Amino acid sequence: MTAGPGLGIAVAAFATTSYNVGLILEKRALRRLPPIDARRAVALLRTVLLDPAWMIGFALMSCGLGFQVVALTLAPVSVVQPVIGSGVVILVVLSAVVLRERLGRLELACVLAVVVAISAIALSATGAAGHVGHQASGLLITAVAVPTCFGALAIASTSLRTSAHGRHRAPAVGVAYGLSSGLLYGVATLALKALSGEIFHHSARVTDVVLAVLTSPYPYLTVVCSAVALLIFQTGLQRCRVSIVGPVSNITGSVFFLIAGTWLFGERLPTNPVGLALRLGGILAAGVAVTVLSRQPTSAEDIAVPGARPGTADGATAIRAA
Repeated sequence: MTAGPGLGIAVAAFATTSYNVGLILEKRALRRLPPIDARRAVALLRTVLLDPAWMIGFALMSCGLGFQVVALTLAPVSVVQPVIGSGVVILVVLSAVVLRERLGRLELACVLAVVVAISAIALSATGAAGHVGHQASGLLITAVAVPTCFGALAIASTSLRTSAHGRHRAPAVGVAYGLSSGLLYGVATLALKALSGEIFHHSARVTDVVLAVLTSPYPYLTVVCSAVALLIFQTGLQRCRVSIVGPVSNITGSVFFLIAGTWLFGERLPTNPVGLALRLGGILAAGVAVTVLSRQPTSAEDIAVPGARPGTADGATAIRAA
């Protein structure tokens, strides 16, 4: 696969669009569902899997993850991941349009900054394609993934122990949900990157690809980490504002994967000074913009009580810090 980073950027953009549209649909469905809790996995799954609206959102998110694998076979991690992380733009815009969460001037400025950052990253990928790593040491991946997963679960325990009523919607709790799910999604993405390498090296025959995928540990690592992250993220998504949990989870997973993936797969940044400046500047600008977005306070009308109908008095309970 030598189509170059341009196609990889396009596929990554489609992947993040699909993922974040699905996220918004899930959040809208969760607003009217009964309260869920990651510690009650069976009840949580029964609640969401029986809801058609949530399932449509989940299908779109799964589609986005699938295309992310394709993007990682076409372009380096340092190109693909910032584009995927830029999905916060879609998230913020749709949260305003669909969920009626208002955008302030600073939020609009951050959205514009991310658009400029992605343009810079795209420009840095023009010309000769950067090296796309397809192999990494399984031991090194394990050495990175295991402590990261334990750390994510430790962070999650602090938010899950907090009461589902009252001050659980404080920003620090929303950030904890985002951090823990983001780290787990980051490990899952790392496994997807490794899986894309297996597909790349067996792409000549379909049977070889299927056999390589089934015998590899990476799809199973992806499923387990994604499943646990899903339980944590859906709980946080229902209890806290999407513009807190979503961006924090997004940027945490993106930064983790960008750093770990570039190192583990032996990829390199552009050697051209202009390309290097565009790439690093774009990554920095996107990271700062997403971080600022994740720290924005939540207004009273932006929080919906689980199970309440949107637009009702109960569905707009004033809890300032979500």
